[in-house]
Amino acid sequence: MRAKMAGVLAVTGMLAACGTATQAQPSPTGAGVLTMQNAKPPTPGGEVGSASSEFADASELSVWSKLSDTEKDVDRIAKLDVNKTAKGALYLEPRTSAWFDGFRGPFVYQELAGDIVMHARIKVEGKKGGKPRRKFSLGGLMARVPNSYAQPTWLSVTTGTADQPGQLEVKYTENGSSKPQEITVKSGWVEVVLARVGRVAAALYKEDGGAWKVGRRWPAQLPEVLQWGLTAYTDWDSFNTLKKDAAKANTKLIKGTPDLKMTVDFVRFLRPELPDYADPLNTASVSDEVLIKLLTPAGA
Repeated sequence: MRAKMAGVLAVTGMLAACGTATQAQPSPTGAGVLTMQNAKPPTPGGEVGSASSEFADASELSVWSKLSDTEKDVDRIAKLDVNKTAKGALYLEPRTSAWFDGFRGPFVYQELAGDIVMHARIKVEGKKGGKPRRKFSLGGLMARVPNSYAQPTWLSVTTGTADQPGQLEVKYTENGSSKPQEITVKSGWVEVVLARVGRVAAALYKEDGGAWKVGRRWPAQLPEVLQWGLTAYTDWDSFNTLKKDAAKANTKLIKGTPDLKMTVDFVRFLRPELPDYADPLNTASVSDEVLIKLLTPAGA
């Protein structure tokens, strides 16, 4: 089966109720402890690896789909190119938009099946440089349930300006209800991972020159096929009276003051490996240190 799918698999199941990792001790008959020695980093290459992009050539953009094209939505992307605006990188500049509750923003993606690690290096700035000046101007990674306009369901890890500048946001949205969490980070380049393995989905991040950290774990019962890709959105303040009316806001472009540009150095897809005895939702079974080894490339 090719890593890039055309939606031919039937998809059922959604995210489980929102929750985080537990600290319950593994029982003799339940989950075991996965040690650093026995944990393996995700494997590159193969079918899923062929979906990776280093963004060295403009032709690489052709394997990415725009949600506005595939699901007949308003095009909220002002500028999108590869190896043109930013040499050796993808460049995305969004119009005024939002991914929150039922609100929709830009999204470029590939449909991939199975357990996935999506690893990228990104930089999010205001259009004139520095930190974005409009609230909830964020860019990064998203994994979305296809054709979920009626019951929006996705996971994301983004960085930029949330309610304050210099933040990373990890967000789980189920059936149109978003539950974001903000983490303070330094501006500049940041590496991010969004992953699904077994019954857990996770967001990880690493500031430039820093160490990997776990941003969030979520319990997940996700469809086999998801849309894995890149998002950027900006200028929540300009929605004004539409902030409680996503259905109306989604039908048109909102005139505002967008202030975000995102540069993406690479996006790489890998396969994670998790032993059957390990419970990734239980930190006593799979610690943060071990989860980082499971979900980040060797040497990253």
